[in-house]
Amino acid sequence: MLERLQSWREAIGNTPLVELKHNKIQLFAKLESHNYTGSVKIRPAYTILEAAIARGEITEETTVIESSSGNFAIALASLCRRLGIRFIPVIDPNINPLYEKLLRSLSPRVEKVTVRDQTNGYLLSRLKRIEQLKAEIEGAFWTNQYDNPDSVRSHYEGVGKELAEALPRIDYVFIGTSSCGTLAGVSRRIKESHPAARIIAVDTEGSAIFGDTPRKRLIPGIGSSIVPPNLREAQIDDIILVPEAATVAGCNRLMREHALFVGGSSGTVYAALSRYFENWASGGAKPVVAFICADGGMAYMDTLYNPEWTAQLTSSGAPEAPWPSVREAAGGRRPGH
Repeated sequence: MLERLQSWREAIGNTPLVELKHNKIQLFAKLESHNYTGSVKIRPAYTILEAAIARGEITEETTVIESSSGNFAIALASLCRRLGIRFIPVIDPNINPLYEKLLRSLSPRVEKVTVRDQTNGYLLSRLKRIEQLKAEIEGAFWTNQYDNPDSVRSHYEGVGKELAEALPRIDYVFIGTSSCGTLAGVSRRIKESHPAARIIAVDTEGSAIFGDTPRKRLIPGIGSSIVPPNLREAQIDDIILVPEAATVAGCNRLMREHALFVGGSSGTVYAALSRYFENWASGGAKPVVAFICADGGMAYMDTLYNPEWTAQLTSSGAPEAPWPSVREAAGGRRPGH
């Protein structure tokens, strides 16, 4: 069983790191859409399954279950199909329709919650359904991406290591947040080899991760209605909360300015770093800045790249609302100072 999984190891990781033109910084994008299944989430999916099989927690009779907004479920469904074991994803109406169709092709059973929880989101409803499935299904294994050290390890040994070894100098790394596994693993690895680097956590407005009041959000793949326990492992310098309208603008700027067709979390991060450095005092060596493009944009064609859908986030031609100021998670200098 373990050998069947490990035969796919070479299809994961070592994704391209490309330099993007910018007049104030040296900017590098890590393109995780080049992974097997098309996103960064294959890294934790593989590592969690590999470790659980090695420990005997997953066998041929196991049913794997997980709550996901899309990419992690696709990754798990694909790997479980290769292993020949059952996988039940718990999803909600915010999932991209293309992802839902793919999941229903890969997984015999898909659970879709439709009732919003007390935060006006769906995550707590998904987690409640997970608890019910654990009680109903003998031998169920919950991968628990929100609180799993193997998830954090996958990014420490994966994206974090690859960035640290590819760039001799790193001044800033911008990382989108959701389950916080990427944030925790990458931040810890970068701080070890580049201790002066600043880690900027990027979240979406209406997410509870950094204390904002949780509320209805429409863009999947970034933000959370809970504070994921993975966050306690992260080493963060600054935090930026991004409006969903700015996410759309970030996605379109990446396509227009750099020919990168990306998903929502990537647009969010690009919007954040653009705002972060807009008052940067140029002169001297440009800071080296890296960010992670977690997935590609194809699944978002009917949402983020659809003017009719995005009209619910912002009115055409309306000025962008002011953002909250950058929050320091730890002491240090501010950009432009």
